[in-house]
Amino acid sequence: MHEDVNLLNPPGLLTMPRSPTSSEDEMAQSFSDYSDDCASDSSREETIYETIRATAEPSPSRMDDIHTNSLVVRVLIPDLQQTKCMRFNPDATVWVAKQRILCTLNQSLKDVLNYGLFQPASNGRDGKFLDEERVLREYPQPISKGVPSLEFRYKSRVYRQPNVDEKQIAKLHTKANLRKFMDLIQHNQVDKVSKLLERGFDPNYHDSETGESPLTFAAHLDNVVEIIKVLKNGGAHLDFRAKDGMTSLHKAARSKNQITLKRGGGRRPGLLRALLNHHAFVCCQDENGWHEVHQACRHGHVQHLEHLLFYGADMSAQNASGNTALHICALYNQDNCARVLLVRGADKEVKNYNSQSPFQVAIIAGNFELAELIKNHKETDIGYISNPLHGLSLPK
Repeated sequence: MHEDVNLLNPPGLLTMPRSPTSSEDEMAQSFSDYSDDCASDSSREETIYETIRATAEPSPSRMDDIHTNSLVVRVLIPDLQQTKCMRFNPDATVWVAKQRILCTLNQSLKDVLNYGLFQPASNGRDGKFLDEERVLREYPQPISKGVPSLEFRYKSRVYRQPNVDEKQIAKLHTKANLRKFMDLIQHNQVDKVSKLLERGFDPNYHDSETGESPLTFAAHLDNVVEIIKVLKNGGAHLDFRAKDGMTSLHKAARSKNQITLKRGGGRRPGLLRALLNHHAFVCCQDENGWHEVHQACRHGHVQHLEHLLFYGADMSAQNASGNTALHICALYNQDNCARVLLVRGADKEVKNYNSQSPFQVAIIAGNFELAELIKNHKETDIGYISNPLHGLSLPK
């Protein structure tokens, strides 16, 4: 059973690693890894467009509100040489506006999820890509005659300095330099990475061998907090997605092949902390409704779960099977993550779409000690817990 897509969530809709699609699938996969099989690029693009078209258009019941409370914008699409005049709800997120634009296209765009709405420089303000989790109303429109304009274009570095020599910058982006840049990141050569960025190198691209962007590639590595900062300050977009559709936050929240997140069950969460401190999206979900908290609980990363909750992650979020993070703890026997959730007030009575509580899931999975922990937890055990970065830690 699939739940309705919540378009107000940040844009992780189609792009997290494939998760189990039902409670039965999740039970069957309790001792196996996720499948690494993926569709071809063309079929993925078609799936993305079909899903967007199916979910982005406003329902008839909302049309009156949209027409009385709306924002008309001229949208320029340079790659298609098209201009559209569109009406948006100013209280909708930029992500929703992006989907509505994609609904109107009669031509496909390659790597569509790395396109964004760009506000050109005006009135002394630098040009910038709009943050997709924010609402349109938060962006002041240029004071000028006529309809305000936004560009819908591929996310590339936004150069702040005037009189950028585009030809000189283009010469930097040879195949050799693109490959060299990834090697510098792998060997944690912060100074050399910084120098290339200072010369105008754009870190928003896909490596031809791995399909990773520099930022998502760095998310696999250990001791790379300074690299993350240098990339961010050098124009890397935190929501720029690798070819598999994952952002750097997805990579950081997931344990598979990630040394930084694996060590000691999350004893070294510096990478995730750096991303969250730089406003990486939280509460992204994949096509099966899995959020970062589900992934963190699946792999037992306690401190990552703490950081995600501190930065606003929803511990009550249900995936497409109706399972909360506490259900996932019960299924995969992650007692430490379960303690974090329970002490923070997670509802242990909520049921998934098979009418199972976390306690019942733990029993079915044979995790009897965790089932007893859930059963015996009382509301009086709930308490406020500060993020461990601020001097307090969760009771053991």
